[in-house]
Parts: sequence; C-alpha cells; structure tokens
Amino acid sequence: MSDLVRCRISPDADDLFMFRAIALGLVDTEGMRFELDTADTHSLNGIADGTASSGSDGPELCAISFAWYPHLRDHWQLLPNGASVGRGYGPVLVTPEPGSLDALTGARIGVPGTTTTAYNVLRLALDFEAVVIPITPPEAIFEALEDGRIDAALLIHEGRLTYADRGLHARLELGEWWAAQTEGLPLPLGANVVRRSLGPSRVSAINRVVRASIAHGLTHREEAIAWLLDRGGMLQTAAEVDAYLGLYANADTLELGADGRRAAEALYARTHAAGLLPACGDVDWASYELHT
Repeated sequence: MSDLVRCRISPDADDLFMFRAIALGLVDTEGMRFELDTADTHSLNGIADGTASSGSDGPELCAISFAWYPHLRDHWQLLPNGASVGRGYGPVLVTPEPGSLDALTGARIGVPGTTTTAYNVLRLALDFEAVVIPITPPEAIFEALEDGRIDAALLIHEGRLTYADRGLHARLELGEWWAAQTEGLPLPLGANVVRRSLGPSRVSAINRVVRASIAHGLTHREEAIAWLLDRGGMLQTAAEVDAYLGLYANADTLELGADGRRAAEALYARTHAAGLLPACGDVDWASYELHT
C-alpha cells in the first residue's frame, strides 16, 4: 500500500489550522506522506461523491459537509477528529434590512451549494428558492445581495463574522434554531472522511496523525494564528482569526463527544424524514488507538 495520503480540505481558516502541523512537518506522520490540496465545501462534497460512485483515483481523506455523509457512507468513514460544530451558533441568514424569517418564505436565497449542511438545515426551517453562489471568491455572495440577484444570503465560514460590518441584518442563526429544535444539541457542520478501502490499521494511523496536528494547533495557537494571517483571507486581524477558531477549531474538533455524535444522528434522521436526504443508517465512526 502506498504511503501517500492525499487530503482535500477547504481553504478556510479552521481546516488550515487543523492541518497546519502536518503541512509544516511539525508532527509525526507515522511514515505516511500527506499531500494537501484545497477546494470549496460544495466542491469537496462532489469530490468525495465522485470518488465513491466511480471508484476513481481520488483522495484518501476529504473534508465534507456532515449533511452529505448519507450519500458517501458505503465508501467512506467519518473521523471523530476534525469536525466543526456550532454550539448555539452556525451559518447565518442575512438581509440588507431587518425583518422576520416568515417574510422570506419563497425568497431567492443565496446558498454556498446544495450539498452543504447549511443549505439542508435551512430547508428544514424555511421554504425558499435556492440560488447557488460559490463560496469563493468570498465577495461573490455579498455582491449578489447588493445587486439584487438574491433577497437574502446564507453565510458560512468567515462570512458569518463580517456581515454586520457591511450593514447586514441577521434573520436566522441556524445554530440557535437547531438547538431549539433538538433540546440543545450542537449543529454538526463539517467533518473529515477517510476511505474504507484503506483498512482499519491505516485509517487508525491517519486518525492519530490528524488528531496530533489539531492538538499541535491548539497548543501553539498564537503561532498558528500568525501563520493564517500571513496567508491572507477575509479575516484581517489576530482577534478575528482567534474568534473564528474559537467557533470551529476547538475541543470538539480535537475529539467529537457524545452529544456531537448524537447531533449527527439527529441531522440524518430529520433530513431523511423531511425527504431531503437518503437514509444514513447507523453512523459509522472510524476508531483509533493513541500510542502511549
């Protein structure tokens, strides 16, 4: 078996934070060579889906939207490390003017892709017309809102921290809505999956390395923030990056706990019951053992 592990992740600050120590050679990779490449969230879901359906020579590890996992389950396992969840927060639905959520029924809403968790959870909350606006470049969805192509924008990733600076108003905080619907469960947003065909031993090793990279970032947070700022992006200050990482690269990312796993099960049950996604069955989490 090749020692190459091809990873496809998003270019967002939380994913880069998770894999920084791997990219810079700061953790033991257990003899494996990790190759990193980036794509937007919707494209990553398609990469994982295409690899699964065609058996093509795709990545061994791929970042995905939690909501898309039912389409991938037969060929991929979920990692318990590297997840992004929202505890009372998450994607935000914004408009140029304040108002009620009900007033947006039937509205044209810009979404980052129809495979994303944000899109599918919003469909549970509201009946609307989706207009796909790719997340990159990040200005695209704001421009679509300004020129009237869409009535509202569903913001994920860094955009949820910057919309108020543009004079926009939140109509719905999806994480709050989800928590109210599920007796306080976090909203599962992003996850990493690994190919089943790698076998338990290789999957366990990949799991350990990813976990070690996340742990390194959490321990060397200031260094990681400086590295992210040097790369550029929507977030321009250390305080902004720190706030974003506090949301999506934290203890839940290092190890998704019991309530996070229950939240994933709730997501799959509710979206399937609403006819939005196929049945997932039992959620299959990869297992690993830490070296002592």
